[in-house]
Amino acid sequence: MRRREFIAGLGAAAWPLLAWAQLGERVRRIGMLWPYAEGDPEPNAWLATFREELGKLGWVEGRNVRIDHRWAALDEESVQRFARELVALQPDIILAQSTPNTAALLQQTRTIPIVLTQGTDPVGAGFVASLSRPGGNVTGFINLEASLGGKWLELLKQIAPRVNRVAFLFNPATAPYFEYYLSPFKAAAASFGVEPIAAPFHNTLELESVLAAQARESNGGLIAMPDSFQTVHRAEITSLAARHRLPAIYAFRFFAEAGGLLSYGNDRFDNYRRSANYVDRVLRGANPAELPIQIPNKLELVINLRTTKALGLTIPPNLLAVANEVIE
Repeated sequence: MRRREFIAGLGAAAWPLLAWAQLGERVRRIGMLWPYAEGDPEPNAWLATFREELGKLGWVEGRNVRIDHRWAALDEESVQRFARELVALQPDIILAQSTPNTAALLQQTRTIPIVLTQGTDPVGAGFVASLSRPGGNVTGFINLEASLGGKWLELLKQIAPRVNRVAFLFNPATAPYFEYYLSPFKAAAASFGVEPIAAPFHNTLELESVLAAQARESNGGLIAMPDSFQTVHRAEITSLAARHRLPAIYAFRFFAEAGGLLSYGNDRFDNYRRSANYVDRVLRGANPAELPIQIPNKLELVINLRTTKALGLTIPPNLLAVANEVIE
């Protein structure tokens, strides 16, 4: 009798521990709002990196975490609708993949933590009070600092020294932050003896017209500002630049891989590894208001040698020496 009572008592004592373990393994919910089509291989590769890093931190889909995706594919109406849908699911945290997507999510919630994976000027956009202390429900990572607007021009002049007219390409709808990069570009243009040309466009037809106009006169060049529209249409942009024989600089590796002349910018995969770390910290109780917005800690220079030769250009030895990769 005493043995049975002992076992019963042991079971009663163990119950709170069992309940605590089950609670600790409850499924947490992550929302992700993408400005790309679901079948785009580039964001899917970033997603794979995020999942892998999240797994290393103990969060495994189907066991203790669920990820709800919404792929808006640059459609503004879809962005607004999917932002509402994700917030209605009441996830523990949401990952926003662009500045416009973050703005749409903030219209729906000021309480659910949001991690910005690929942001630009979140202070200027009004998302956070400061980079060091965001102060609200948004934290995360920016792609590139404003000074890159001048650095891209410097690289273009090194690889194509004859260039004296440079168009700065951007879509105002997907890059509402365009002045963040455009102002440093204009400031640097004078020191390089270059005529700076702001080149906004809103769709692929306007894009083609802008590049054709830039190619009508000799010694023209191009800088493609980072934004989600240009990421989606990277194949068209690099193809048009090649057709019009325009030396062009891009922010990300996948432009050089698609045939672009040169890219210089942050490693997007690194942003997703670091975003997984922030998600882990928030899910374990960290306050996003106190997690600083982080700048890139890994920049990469990629040169496409085939495109360089096709344009009749020569890569300076100093660029070859510091390039992370030369595509042959």
